Amino acid sequence: MNLDTETLVPLILAFTAGCCLGVLTFGGLWMTVRRLPTSRRPGLLLLGSFFARLGVCLTVFFVVMGGQWERLVACLIGLLVVRTVIIRRWGSNRVPARTG
Repeated sequence: MNLDTETLVPLILAFTAGCCLGVLTFGGLWMTVRRLPTSRRPGLLLLGSFFARLGVCLTVFFVVMGGQWERLVACLIGLLVVRTVIIRRWGSNRVPARTG
C-alpha cells in the first residue's frame, strides 16, 4: 500500500476526528454518570444519554468515512485511543481492587 499525501492526510484527519469524538463521547458518559444519583428519572437519563451519544457517534463515523472504510477504521482507532488513555489515566485509580 502506497501512502502518499493524498492518502495519509485524510487518515490523519479521520484519526483526529475519532479522538475528538472519543473525548465528546466519554465526557458525555462521565457527565451522565455524575448526574445519575441526583436525577429524578435516572433510567430515562441513562437511555437518553446513550442514544444521544450513539447518534452522534454514528453520524460522525458516517460523515468522516465518506465511503472509504480506511477512514472509518482510522476514526474508530482514534476513539479507542482516547478510551484507553482515559481508562489508564483515571479508571484504575477510582475503583479499589477487590481482595479475597
